[in-house]
Amino acid sequence: MIELLQITNDPAFARRCDALPGMRLWVDLERLGKAERQAGLGSFISAHALDDVGRIKSVLRHSPLMVRVNPVNPQTPGEVSAVLAQGADLLMLPMFTTADELRQFARIVDGRAPIVPLLETAGALHSLPQWVATPGLAEVFVGLNDLHLSLGCRFMFEPLARGHVDQVAAVVHGAGLRFGFGGIARLDEGLLPGRDVLSEHVRLGSSAVILSRTFHRSDSSTSFEDEVASLREAEQRLATRSPAQRDADHQRVLARIDAIAAGMAPARAVAS
Repeated sequence: MIELLQITNDPAFARRCDALPGMRLWVDLERLGKAERQAGLGSFISAHALDDVGRIKSVLRHSPLMVRVNPVNPQTPGEVSAVLAQGADLLMLPMFTTADELRQFARIVDGRAPIVPLLETAGALHSLPQWVATPGLAEVFVGLNDLHLSLGCRFMFEPLARGHVDQVAAVVHGAGLRFGFGGIARLDEGLLPGRDVLSEHVRLGSSAVILSRTFHRSDSSTSFEDEVASLREAEQRLATRSPAQRDADHQRVLARIDAIAAGMAPARAVAS
C-alpha cells in the first residue's frame, strides 16, 4: 500500500485522515526562498507554524507525522530541536544540493528521528550516489515542483519522462530505502490525470505520494474518504497488471507528458 501524504495544520481534518489506513500527516514549516522559486506556478506555499506540529500530533493515533523544516541554515539546530519537542516522527530536509549539506543535517538530527531527504535540485539528483547511504535516512522523496525547474523542464512531470525518477528509484531501492515522488490529483483530474500518476507509482514501487488539494476541496460532491477509497481501489487494480500492460501504460504516460510539455512556454532558469 502506497502511503498517502496529507499536508495540513487543521486538527479536525488530520483526525479524519488518521482514521484511514496508510496515511502520513505533514506539517510544512519551509519558508526560506520558496515563494521566490515557485512564483507564478500556483504551488502550495505553507502558512504553518511551529505550534501546529504539536496540535496535529495530539490528535493522531495511527498515522506518523512528518515535518518539513527549512533548508540548512544557522537556525537549523534550534528548529530541529523545537520540532522534535513538539512530537515530529520524521524530519524532511528540502532544497539541499550536495552530500555535505545532507550530512550536516544528519549530524544535527543525531539519530533523534528518521530523515526524509527531499530531492528537488539538480545537484541533489546528480550527487545521489554520494549521499544515499547517509546514516539516519528512512526514505528519499522526489519533489517534482522544484526539481523540474532546476532541470530546466517545462512541465512538472518531465523528470519522469526523462528517466530521472526511474534512476532515483533504482538507486534508492538498491540502498534499501523507501522511495516516493510528487503529488497526485483525483483519478480523472489534473493535466496529467491522477490515474496516470498512480500507474507510474505502482510501476516504480513507490511507497509515498502527496495528495493534492483536489482531494478535499469544499465544492466537491464526494467526500475526502470516498476519493481516497477510489484511489485505493485503482491502486489494487494497477498492481495486478501484466508486465506487457504495465509497459504499455508507461509508454502512453510518457507520450502524454511529452505532449503536455510541448504546449508549454519554455522553462525559466533557476539555481540548481
